Parts: sequence; structure tokens; C-alpha cells
Amino acid sequence: MKFLLTFSFSVLIATLLLNFLPVHGEEAVYEDTVRLHVIAASDSEEDQEVKLKVRDSILRCISEEMKNARDTESAVRLIDSMKGEIKRCADETLKLEGFDDEVKIEFGHEKYPVRYYSGFTLPSGTYKSLRVVIGEGEGKNWWCILFPSVCMSNAVSAKEDYVMAGFTPDQYKIIDNKSSRKYKVRFKILEILSDFTDRLK
Repeated sequence: MKFLLTFSFSVLIATLLLNFLPVHGEEAVYEDTVRLHVIAASDSEEDQEVKLKVRDSILRCISEEMKNARDTESAVRLIDSMKGEIKRCADETLKLEGFDDEVKIEFGHEKYPVRYYSGFTLPSGTYKSLRVVIGEGEGKNWWCILFPSVCMSNAVSAKEDYVMAGFTPDQYKIIDNKSSRKYKVRFKILEILSDFTDRLK
């Protein structure tokens, strides 16, 4: 009798969770998003200020080209092909500001914490990432979204940017701060599943 009650309860819980699990392609939040991560040499005021100048120079360097990226694959190819140019822009900015720090450019996958933006939230998880490390990379970091081009657009157009990149309106709801409680629960489950998967790697 106890086993039957336990089994029935488990089936009930599983049935309820099926309504919230990310089963409609929400993995696109990870697969189709490319992040930018800029890490300062240290937490000194000077290093933090120049970090932002390096960030700005990189965004200027690639903004026009990124407008031609219509899907994740083309964005990845473009960023990968521009790593040398991106490093040059960062190096020139540092030199202009009187810094001799080395800049390392890495493009691959990186684990990100949950991040709240104006109007939407990205769950923690592993994303495609352009990582820019200045000097020893021991300072506070800065990140944004290279693709869809949220770094280079305003919050009002974020939904249109994501849909243009291939997200469905339902997929966008998973990160939209105005989404229903159902999507909020699915968002949290998506984040938990990603963290669990990362620990298994």
C-alpha cells in the first residue's frame, strides 16, 4: 500500500512538471546566444576604466560586420575570423591609454552566472563566448550579448533581435521578465538542468 501511494504521488509530480519543463526548444537560449566577456587586469580604478574603453573599441570594431550576421552560425564564423582584428583594436586602445598589458582573445564556450538585463534575464549556463582578458585578468569583468546584437542595440529592440536570430516568440518568453509564471518556472528549471549538466562534464 505504501509503495502504491509513493508511486502514485511520483506520477502526479512528474505529470505536473511536464507542463513546465523546457521541451519547446528553450535550449536555443544557450545554443543561439553569443556572449562577450571582458576581464580587467585588476580592480584598480585605472584598470577598470580602461576595461570599458577596450570594450567600447571592440564593439566599434565589429558592430558593422555583426549587422550582416543573420543566424548563430554566421555570427560564430564572423567573430572567429575577426579575432586578430579584435585583438588589434584592444591592443591599440591600451597603447593609446598608456598601458602595456597583453590582451588574450579566446573564442569558445564559457560558463556564465544568471544575468539580469533591462527587460529580460539570461539563465546561468554554458554559452558561446568571446573572452577578452587584459593583463593578468584579476579584475572585475563586464559582459553583454554579441549575438543577437543586444550589446549594440537598445532594450526596446531586444525581442526583435532575438526573433530575427531564429528564436520563436515562445522561446523569447523564457527570458522575458514580463513572461507568465509558467515561463518563469520553466526558466528556473532550464537553469537548474544546465547547472546539473555542467557538473556532470
